[in-house]
Amino acid sequence: MNARKFLPVLFGVVLLLSLVAQAEEPAPLLSAMKAELQRSFTALQHADEVPLYYLAYHVTDLRRQAIAASYGAVTGESDDHNRTLDIDCRVGSHQLDNTHEIRGEVDYSRYFGTGQARLPLEDDDLAIRTIIWKNTDDNYKSALERYTKVMTNQQVLVEREDTSSDFSAETPQQHVGDTKASTLDAESWKEHLRRWSGIFKEFPFVLTSAVQISVIDDNRYFVDSDGALIQTGQSYARLSLRCAGIADDGMNIDRYENFDAASPDELPTGPIVEESIRRIIGELDDLLKAPLAEPYAGPAILVNRASGVFFHEIFGHRIEGHRQKSENEGQTFARKVNERILPDFISVYDDPTLREFDDKFLRGYYEYDDQGVKTEPVTVVENGVLRNFLMSRSPISGFAKSNGHGRKQAGRDVVSRQGNLMIKSTQEHPFDTLLAMMVEQCRLQGKPYGLIFYDISGGFTQTGRYGPQSFKVIPLLVYRYFADGRPMEPIRGVDIVGTPLSSFEHIIATGNDYDIFNGTCGAESGMVPVSAISPSILVDMVEVEKKSKEQDKPPILDPPYQPAGLQ
Repeated sequence: MNARKFLPVLFGVVLLLSLVAQAEEPAPLLSAMKAELQRSFTALQHADEVPLYYLAYHVTDLRRQAIAASYGAVTGESDDHNRTLDIDCRVGSHQLDNTHEIRGEVDYSRYFGTGQARLPLEDDDLAIRTIIWKNTDDNYKSALERYTKVMTNQQVLVEREDTSSDFSAETPQQHVGDTKASTLDAESWKEHLRRWSGIFKEFPFVLTSAVQISVIDDNRYFVDSDGALIQTGQSYARLSLRCAGIADDGMNIDRYENFDAASPDELPTGPIVEESIRRIIGELDDLLKAPLAEPYAGPAILVNRASGVFFHEIFGHRIEGHRQKSENEGQTFARKVNERILPDFISVYDDPTLREFDDKFLRGYYEYDDQGVKTEPVTVVENGVLRNFLMSRSPISGFAKSNGHGRKQAGRDVVSRQGNLMIKSTQEHPFDTLLAMMVEQCRLQGKPYGLIFYDISGGFTQTGRYGPQSFKVIPLLVYRYFADGRPMEPIRGVDIVGTPLSSFEHIIATGNDYDIFNGTCGAESGMVPVSAISPSILVDMVEVEKKSKEQDKPPILDPPYQPAGLQ
């Protein structure tokens, strides 16, 4: 894919989205929220000498349908539906309010949320408003109490490094979009799942396996005292394939494959599913027989989707705006705006307005964030130079406005999060060229082989000041690629480790093979759907260490379904 194709896709979709037809009427739930917000805000705005200056209600109406099968039989079926109310109640002023970070103590509400409540599933106006009323009263009292602690904290501690306001003033948005209500043909999918999951019985080394379809309808409703009124709906469908085994030394090995779409009807049901199952079984077999990795530092290729996860984990979280402000954070890039932080051939964007990339579904798409702000594409890094951060309504020095990246799981507090993270290179090469370049790096460094990372499950990164600014990324499928031309071989038990600033300096080239990683990211504000788009990248140095492993032996008995002749 060339640059001429990439950029129109990135920026041309915004106009298209503005032309999408809206629903004519707000849902009864949204009308009830608006009525109670107007009543509560008017009543509480001057109820105390500390003014209530902002009030918002956010409701997540979530329905999840799932069917799972294993070894040819359905093992589970569920249909869960709930509505969660979150309240953002702010006293004080935009400059300083009750949400201000209290230095010197751990604020557990940051991780577990505040103000959440379950609402009725039925659209009973009085029942809905009564629960909202009671929880608003509780939140208002808690906000006043916390504001007192904030003021005390301000008086006894030194001035903050970043004196930005606690909350940005934004233009209130009005958008009543369609909601989602997916239909899952359960009986048809059960037949598919039975057939696909039965394939694993052909392979005795597969100790656990599962095939699952899940469909989530995520409808969100938002009103605030500024005048915002938002109604949106998203659907996420996923077909998941998984198998696992135990190596002779006790190490657990897993292989996964997922297919993502906007509805169950768009998920594959043809030969590609069986082909994928047999592929991950073959990979599992190879890994169970593979040698254990040794600690290594040398050249490597992270293949497109693995590269996307790598950037998400070690880079994406560090350009989330609130991490530049909190004095508990390491603030990796807070003072590096307009400085080069990546090679000059790499740019990084985050564009939640994209529904698809190369006709493939993106989980990180959304129209309005969880603070009622319309999303927009953000150029984070331009030709290696840091230009911007992903911003919620929590301003930071030099960035006073949100760009629509305030996100959360129901029941959590909003922070800035990634959506569709995209890595674009102007130094693209065919994959064979990357291989040749890696072999040359092996020769220059005196290394017998380089590593190829085909799949990464995720990882974790330390961004706080309380620990080292390091990361660990967890690969699932890794091969040694020998410089002398021997066939490459799989290895197991590998973790990638390092520090972000030094790791970025080792990127020397990229491929032209852009691909998508769709996943769910967990952080302070809970689990949110995300995507990462990246080409393969070549680094002249990556450090890996041995992965911890279990000590249990493989099962003593053969499985009951073991084919005749394999006893």
